Amino acid sequence: MAVKIRLQRHGKKNFAFFHIVVADARAPRDGKFIEQIGSYNPNTNPATIVLDGEKALAWLKVGAQPTLVARRLLSYEGVLLRKHLAEGVAKGALTEAQAEAKFAAWKEERDKKIAAKKTGIKNDEIAKAKAAKAAEAEVNEARAKAIAAKKAEAEEAARKAAEEAAAEAAPAEEAAAEAAEEPAAETPAE
Repeated sequence: MAVKIRLQRHGKKNFAFFHIVVADARAPRDGKFIEQIGSYNPNTNPATIVLDGEKALAWLKVGAQPTLVARRLLSYEGVLLRKHLAEGVAKGALTEAQAEAKFAAWKEERDKKIAAKKTGIKNDEIAKAKAAKAAEAEVNEARAKAIAAKKAEAEEAARKAAEEAAAEAAPAEEAAAEAAEEPAAETPAE
């Protein structure tokens, strides 16, 4: 019986997550499996991988073959490195302490990369929020300037209209004043 370490799809359309399972190669993708050894959620950033490394290593040692994606996940979690180091210890190329030191150094380096990625993502979100806020302030300032310009234009138009009305009213007032003076001047002549 060929045993595979592979992904079993769960979730809903366009929002899948996966269980990492050990199954017979002839079983359907989402069908019967021998053992579930972890889960993988690609919807988060960075992707969430929960894996029982000891079980995965035990299955690899007895001959289970991971699929391409499962191999990448096992490599990302360090299971394949641990298998490689265990083979080196078995051949006598390394001692157990050296293998553990190499794995610890690798794990520390990987954890630093993950932390840097999370920090970078958070900083990008903060920068995007600041940029959006600055763009919104710029748009609001432009709107305020446009409103102020319209208001000033309306006030200028009202002032010009008042001046024109005053200019038109001035000759009429002068004519009215002259007309009022003429009858007054005629009255004493009577």
